[in-house]
Amino acid sequence: MTGTVTLPPHFVEPMNLFYYQWPPKTVKNGGDRPDQISSILSAGETKGLSTRLRLASTSRRGGVSEPPFDSLNLGRHVDDDPRAVEENRQRLSETCGHDLRFAWLSQVHGTRCVDAAEVVDGDRIVEADASFTTEPGVACVVMTADCLPVVLFDRRGSVVAAAHAGWRGLVDGVLESTVDAMGCDPSQLVAWMGPAIGPEKFEVGPEVREQFLDADPGAERCFSPSPFNPDDRLVADLYELARRRLRRRGVPAIAGGGACTFSDDARFFSYRRDGMTGRMATLCWLAR
Repeated sequence: MTGTVTLPPHFVEPMNLFYYQWPPKTVKNGGDRPDQISSILSAGETKGLSTRLRLASTSRRGGVSEPPFDSLNLGRHVDDDPRAVEENRQRLSETCGHDLRFAWLSQVHGTRCVDAAEVVDGDRIVEADASFTTEPGVACVVMTADCLPVVLFDRRGSVVAAAHAGWRGLVDGVLESTVDAMGCDPSQLVAWMGPAIGPEKFEVGPEVREQFLDADPGAERCFSPSPFNPDDRLVADLYELARRRLRRRGVPAIAGGGACTFSDDARFFSYRRDGMTGRMATLCWLAR
C-alpha cells in the first residue's frame, strides 16, 4: 500500500554509515537535536510520493578499512584488504536490512542500464553503469569517489534506478539510457543527485566541453576558466550538466547536488584528490 509523504532533511552523524538516508532513522549528533543540513525536495515535488521508496548514500565513515581506504570502502577493485571490504559491505547490509539483495556492478564509464534483479540472481560480473528494478527488496547500487551518483524513482513507487555518471557516461547518455530502461513516463520521475566533485574543483580540458556542446550548445554555461590553469583548462559543473540532461529527457523534479567530494575529506572519498582511495555507495530500493 502506498501513501503520500514529505521527505525530511538529511542527516549527517559521525557514527552513522550514511551521508544521506531516507526515510531517516532517529539519529543524535552530540545532543538532542539532529544535525539538519538541507531539504532534499520541496513539498510540491513530494506530492503523491510513495512510502515504498528507500534511498541511502554512504560517507567514508563507519567501516574498518585502513588508510588510504579509511574507513567504509565498499569497492573490491581498489587494492583494499578484501576482508575489510567484505566487513564493510556486511555493515551496510546490516544497516539496510539483511533481506536486501545488492546489485553490485562492474562500472566502466558507459551507458548500459541493466535489470538489478538479474544481477543479484546471477553468478557473473556484470559490466554496466546503471541498474533499475521493479522488484521489492532488490537494491540498485553505484559506487563513486568524485563521479556523480543519480537516483531516479517514480512517484507511485513502482520502479527505482541508480546511475553512475562520470563525465564520459554523462556526455554519452547514461542518464537518458536509465530513464528509458525504467519504462515509465519521465514526467512522473524524481531524480536525486548524490555527492560528487564540485564545480570549483572538477578540472577538464576544452575537448570535454566540446563534446557536451555538440549535443547541447546551452551547456556552455556549465564551464568556466580553471582558477588553477586558466589559459588552457576549464572547470565543469557536473551537477548542472546532469540537470540539463534530465530536464531535456523530461524529468521535472531534480534534487540534491551541492556537496563536493574533493573539498570534504572528512566525509567523502575523492579519486581526484587522493589517487588511491575508497569508494562510497549510493543505493535505492523498494520496500516489501
